[in-house]
Amino acid sequence: MKGHRMLIAVLLVAVLVTSACAAPAPATPAKPLRVAVIMPSATTDMAFSQSMYQALLTVQKDLGGPSAMEIKYTENLFNVPDVPPALRDYASQGFDIVIAHGSQYGSSVQDVAKDFPKTTFAWGTDVNTFGMPNIYAYTAAAEEGGYVNGVLAAKLTKTKQIGVTGPVEVGDAKTYIDGFTQGVASVDPSIKVNKTWTGSFSDVALMTEAAKTHIAAGADALTGSSQSVVGSIGAAKDKGSILWFGTQSDQATLAPNLVVASQVYDWTSILKDMINNRKAGKLGGDIFTLHLKNGGLKIVYNSGYALPADAKAAGDKAIAGITDGSIKVQP
Repeated sequence: MKGHRMLIAVLLVAVLVTSACAAPAPATPAKPLRVAVIMPSATTDMAFSQSMYQALLTVQKDLGGPSAMEIKYTENLFNVPDVPPALRDYASQGFDIVIAHGSQYGSSVQDVAKDFPKTTFAWGTDVNTFGMPNIYAYTAAAEEGGYVNGVLAAKLTKTKQIGVTGPVEVGDAKTYIDGFTQGVASVDPSIKVNKTWTGSFSDVALMTEAAKTHIAAGADALTGSSQSVVGSIGAAKDKGSILWFGTQSDQATLAPNLVVASQVYDWTSILKDMINNRKAGKLGGDIFTLHLKNGGLKIVYNSGYALPADAKAAGDKAIAGITDGSIKVQP
């Protein structure tokens, strides 16, 4: 009997040891993808910076939330000499992807990226990767939505005077306004499109004064680009009857009765492409472009503005023509 008990005890120990060895090890939680972005203005600027920040939040949600993707950001970084230290700081902390969201940031990205070959850098709007394998460039074919807005403005202006308030004549700010001018001319070449470049992406006061000058000269419609257009929209609201055509983000809430339509940038698809590429081992080297055709650009009509049917039809026709290639807009 004693021998039987001993045998049973030995067998029980063997079973327990075997079970312990066979039990799967606890799964190690996957580390979240870490993404950092620097921006020249606030995440609530209703323009360029907000478009990227909102896209990052959308991608984060689609991937499963903060546990799957961590987001850090630095806003209002309009002073370019402050950019390299910010990029280096994020890369040194081990962020997987560091985004420099501003066409003024190119030389900073080129300089920093070479020191962090395992970090993916992305910047825009531009098409230059500097031939480096860990830099992505991205841009928006802003001339496409610019053309549509130009068609709408030409249909709605009564004075045949339209004012443009631009920041610096580069990147998507320039191509948007070039497209807008082409759109106006396609409807009525006799309409005057008067342009002012303030030389600053962030100076709201300069934008305000530029808009007031156009209004005083007879403009009854305005458009412009960059975060500083809140000044232009404010001038239109003060007058009470000046129409506004937006770009980069939906700007209807800034002047619900005066914003006709906005071209909206949606960066989510290119962010997902960058993330998938990185997971596959490709850290950079590609150029991404938002278009109406690929859904990266969207024309959002303001439901609070009573857009005449003929103007809406002209806008829709322009969207369809650009999408199917029958309308060619020169950047």
